[in-house]
Amino acid sequence: MLKGYLCIVLHAHLPYIRHPEYDYFLEENWLYEAITETYIPLLDVFGKLINDGIDFRITLSLSPTLIEMFNDSLLMERYKRHIERLIELSEKESRRIKGDISFEPIVRMYNEKFRRVRYLFEDIYKRDLTSAFKALQDNGNLEIITSAATHAFLPNLSMYPQAVKAQIKVGSEHYRKNFGRSPEGIWLPECGFASDFDRSIKDAGIRFFFLEAHGVIHGIPLPRCGVYAPILCPSGAVAFGRDVESSRQVWSSIGGYPGDLYYRDFYRDIGFDLDLDYIKPYVHPDGIRTYTGLKYYRITGKTDNKKPYVIQQARKKAAEHAGNFIFNRELQLNFLSETLKIRPVITATYDAELFGHWWFEGPEWLDFLLRKIYIEHRNFRTITPLEYLSSQDCKLQGLQSCEPSMSSWGHNGYNEVWLNSSNDYVYRHLLKAAERMTYLAEKFSSANGIMRRAINQAAREVLLSQHSDWAFMMRAGTATAYAKKRFEDHIGRFNHLYQSIISGNIQEKWLNEIEDKDRIFQDIDYRVYRS
Repeated sequence: MLKGYLCIVLHAHLPYIRHPEYDYFLEENWLYEAITETYIPLLDVFGKLINDGIDFRITLSLSPTLIEMFNDSLLMERYKRHIERLIELSEKESRRIKGDISFEPIVRMYNEKFRRVRYLFEDIYKRDLTSAFKALQDNGNLEIITSAATHAFLPNLSMYPQAVKAQIKVGSEHYRKNFGRSPEGIWLPECGFASDFDRSIKDAGIRFFFLEAHGVIHGIPLPRCGVYAPILCPSGAVAFGRDVESSRQVWSSIGGYPGDLYYRDFYRDIGFDLDLDYIKPYVHPDGIRTYTGLKYYRITGKTDNKKPYVIQQARKKAAEHAGNFIFNRELQLNFLSETLKIRPVITATYDAELFGHWWFEGPEWLDFLLRKIYIEHRNFRTITPLEYLSSQDCKLQGLQSCEPSMSSWGHNGYNEVWLNSSNDYVYRHLLKAAERMTYLAEKFSSANGIMRRAINQAAREVLLSQHSDWAFMMRAGTATAYAKKRFEDHIGRFNHLYQSIISGNIQEKWLNEIEDKDRIFQDIDYRVYRS
């Protein structure tokens, strides 16, 4: 008997990183690693499920910056070069460890994996990952939703509502361009919500979004069903609250599945383990050691004496953990349906990059999970938010009316990750740029020619400066110098453009260079900043 629904939501995002001025740029590898380890493996899993007749539903948020990189021919050509190097390295490794029964199967696995990724990328997807995901949506198994244009942490921009509206509107229009229809849902970056954001979402024609649990539980009035039924916001937009229990089982670094001792250790990589002269052609050209993706050890425990990774053991664990996840959801839904007298919705939200990149076995776990749910006819089924909102259960149960509370899924649940002593200096510049961009849009409401190009580029620079990733990296202490430089470059370019526009002295040669360097959102219309 059907007791409820499981809404699995994956959020895929990377900051916009494109450096045509260099033949090799370290931070571009973040995209290449994620394509190899997460995006193509997920596409592969979904494709195989469909071919096997497995009916499933997944909601996937693709950030506009990620789609822009998918659609960039330069980056896709560089990715082809990247995967070719990995194949070459795995073949070199096959010769090095020949006869070692502990490591031969692992290297063979990597070689087969890289070859399949290359085959899918080149021959099946034709280097067009956006269209590959779109095909899954057209098939009815995937609901793709949008996100804010450059993944800005919106609560920290709320002093300037037009900046928030522009992030949401540009994200919505970008989705329409790439998927041929308007988005039904949006992922607010970092689940960051503040008062009246639902109005901006509704004004953009978007029906639903997601909140961290306390954004719902601290809402007014307190919803009777908590996060287990969507809430109707004052604007008419609908919010789904994240379920803490299902998230913790997968996310937790202490008790979550990815920390199992038999799973692959992320940090032991041959880029750091092997002799530099041997590995140098496959790391940074300057001889800086980097991750290669070839990792031969399992987590083992809190020890430096790691044991070799055993593929069959890890696969068995992934199947066990899929079964455990289902068992716990059944117990949870039995309790909730009896207590609340409804068919509840468990909204399980995760970063997509967890699956495959951080948790190597994640895509396989997801494959086991979706197959088991379908084949074993459990007391729940997977569903998308749009499908639920159109269901008879939703019509019978109605929606809980509630005004959500300010919240995020960051550490401690609010703003401190993106506003603290390591990054607070950025906001005087971000807020001033938002104010100036709104002024330009109002003052030059019908610009054309080079003036229009300059104001459109100013809008791009403002958006790029607002990446939540820059403040996050400053706080985390990872790639801090790069994050600061990117932020300062975009703010500097905006300020230069602003002064040039106001003075009427626009240098076309410089503008051409910046348009080529920061070529995101080619169809942007700066008037999105008008009030």
